[in-house]
Amino acid sequence: MSVENRDGASPVHVRRYSGWARINHWVTAITFVLLLISGLALFHPVLFGLSMLFGGGGNMRWLHPWLGVVLAFSFFGLFFRFLPANFPEKVDWEWVKKIKYVLAGHEEYLPEVGKYNAGQKMVFWSMSGLIPILLITGIGLWDQGREFFEHMLNFKATMDQQRWAALIHAAAAVAAILIWITHVYAGFWIRGTISAMTQGEVTGGWAWRHHRRWLREAVSGRKDPT
Repeated sequence: MSVENRDGASPVHVRRYSGWARINHWVTAITFVLLLISGLALFHPVLFGLSMLFGGGGNMRWLHPWLGVVLAFSFFGLFFRFLPANFPEKVDWEWVKKIKYVLAGHEEYLPEVGKYNAGQKMVFWSMSGLIPILLITGIGLWDQGREFFEHMLNFKATMDQQRWAALIHAAAAVAAILIWITHVYAGFWIRGTISAMTQGEVTGGWAWRHHRRWLREAVSGRKDPT
């Protein structure tokens, strides 16, 4: 399949994401980074200086939980938007078995994949599990959140339950940060990936190399940009 125009001057571009999908993604990404920074400031006194980015500790303390609510709703939108393309398939196991070729830069030995490969699906499902955990435990640590549970659900958390919530919240946050770092690194490592979320398009060559089955479907009109 040719990935150049007939005159060979410029590459063909394939639409990968709609404008709304990109807005949804960047709201989620920016909110996550703000939560990461404020969460680190709350986690240890050595890092509390980061609170100055939010105008001080007082502002940061009330802003952090509300950012968590925004993240949850924003990711909720991403989840249902990208869910159909992230269901596990048999080809995903074959991809994982040959992951050494990904690391070596020889993707020609990999099976053809759809819009997302197994690694991207792992990121999706990991975040889909961690963000609800962060939301639930975060509400348990939030004064207004505890008041909500006490008033609406007639449930009052004990001190031990709050301690467990803090521990689980911190552990889930560390896991989410590690996955986020992997996600960002992969985006820069695989050249041409960033344009998908900045411009909504990728080159035909990029799509042919990394997501060949999805390219076939996109060109045939069977798959619209999410």
